[in-house]
Amino acid sequence: MRVLLTDGSGLTARQTANRLWAAGHRVEALAPDPLCLCRFTRHVHRIHRVPAYGSDPIRWLDAALDICRSAHFDLLFPTQEQVAVLASAPDRLQAAGVATAVPPFSALVAVQDKIAAFTTLARLGVPQPTSAVGTSGWDIFPAFVKEPIGTASGGVRRVASSQELHSTTADQHPVLVQAAAAGPLAMCQSVFDQGSMVAFHANLRIGEGANGGASHKRSIELPQARSWLEILGSDLNWHGGLSADVIVTDTGPVFIDINPRLVEPENAWQSGVDLVGPMVELAQGSSPARQSDGRAGIATRQLLIGLLGTAQQGMGRRGVARELLAAWRQTGLYAGSVEELTPARGDPVALVPLAMAALATMAKPTSWGWFTTGSVANYALTAAGWNRILATQPASHLSLPPAT
Repeated sequence: MRVLLTDGSGLTARQTANRLWAAGHRVEALAPDPLCLCRFTRHVHRIHRVPAYGSDPIRWLDAALDICRSAHFDLLFPTQEQVAVLASAPDRLQAAGVATAVPPFSALVAVQDKIAAFTTLARLGVPQPTSAVGTSGWDIFPAFVKEPIGTASGGVRRVASSQELHSTTADQHPVLVQAAAAGPLAMCQSVFDQGSMVAFHANLRIGEGANGGASHKRSIELPQARSWLEILGSDLNWHGGLSADVIVTDTGPVFIDINPRLVEPENAWQSGVDLVGPMVELAQGSSPARQSDGRAGIATRQLLIGLLGTAQQGMGRRGVARELLAAWRQTGLYAGSVEELTPARGDPVALVPLAMAALATMAKPTSWGWFTTGSVANYALTAAGWNRILATQPASHLSLPPAT
């Protein structure tokens, strides 16, 4: 089949392209930047230029539908936050003959912004850190202040005191404040078919890369998180990808973020869980079979994210050199792990962005920001963009049940 990715800039798009290509599909991608990450792989046949998504998603949708109509793709695969505008326009998708897998818009509204997600999780009794909407009376530190709309750790700030809290939020709209929870971060991923979970996977972030991304992961069993995510998806009649970040505390997982989409599927694949295949089946109107959980203990890595994270964390040229050496020798966290993002076997062009990042950060460590800022800006939904989407909807799609 001919598959068009909604984004060619992010990590999820790059990993999804690998899986689709391996399954025999012809993969193309949308991106405002012709030199996006998916440009550097033989697994993506073509990049189609579209406007940046974040601040004007309606303009992005117009361009995406024009490309779908003219090029006759079999399906449009949501790999980033474009899922929000796709879910908002089912009639336009149907009229253009676009097959995809997205949740009902009323379900997406329930988790798209962080305050709405907090309210929805609280209503269902899903465990979260101590939280509040607004800063009045807050006295638990350290804490995280979260703007309603933000991607890749954007709009999230750590505060250590009341003075820092109030100076940080002085000019902000309502924010979510959450107490810090003790424990490692786990990323949970799932696919739902009309409210029924058909695939689930969880992995620990055992190495932190640029902007809080996972440079190293290890698959784990996390049945409590699976159960809570299943409750959430069932309640919302979710359709498509649904992901969550949780902190694995001594008393169990607590949910700190919901992503209404698929996220970085490669560790799941290496562990025996296919998250991409069911999305293709859903887009075709089929009902995927329910998958068993994958194997725990499978280690994967993203060297590109590790290099950029080393530079961001201020470790300088020596730190970047040590990271490269560890990867070359397969020592430390690199021992026994599989590359997720840029596997070079059969795809040597995949090494180009890695080589560029290595040379740039060795020459000037502060250049790490050039690689991350541009890619996130290509796909991240802004508050203004979300408001543009909401303005297209009837009021009946926008109301949330109260938290109990």
